Amino acid sequence: MKSSGPEDRLVIYIDGASRGNPGSAGAGIWITNGEGKKISEVSRYLGHKTNNQAEYWALLLGLREAKRLGGNTLQIFTDSELVERQIKGVYRVKDLNLKALHKTALQNLKTFSFFEIESIPREENKEADRLANQAIQRRIVKEKGRELKKTTISSLD
Repeated sequence: MKSSGPEDRLVIYIDGASRGNPGSAGAGIWITNGEGKKISEVSRYLGHKTNNQAEYWALLLGLREAKRLGGNTLQIFTDSELVERQIKGVYRVKDLNLKALHKTALQNLKTFSFFEIESIPREENKEADRLANQAIQRRIVKEKGRELKKTTISSLD
């Protein structure tokens, strides 16, 4: 088995956010190498989701990005105690909307040689939180721009 060097060890910070719960949702992923140097970030708008769905989507997008980067050993940090404990099997997944996301996450995690997931305080997850909220804000600004354009065009008629 290949030894786990810093090039294939990734540290992933994930966060999902939802304004309204359910409401406009975003995912943020901040990835560093084994030495703590940033190597990737993802800020993605998710549409209308609950906060817990957004947290799972952040995990799935983080795993996709880790695979793209060639990561093999993952250390995942989340401020969602629910996601951490469901992935570890401490909590059962009762919500039907989360069951499929949970199952997909577990299947994806099996493709890595090793992973650990840990919940951390929100204050220690600032970059991923910023990216998740940035995705939502970008969408809000885009929507307001469309509404303004429609209003301007209809006032010209």
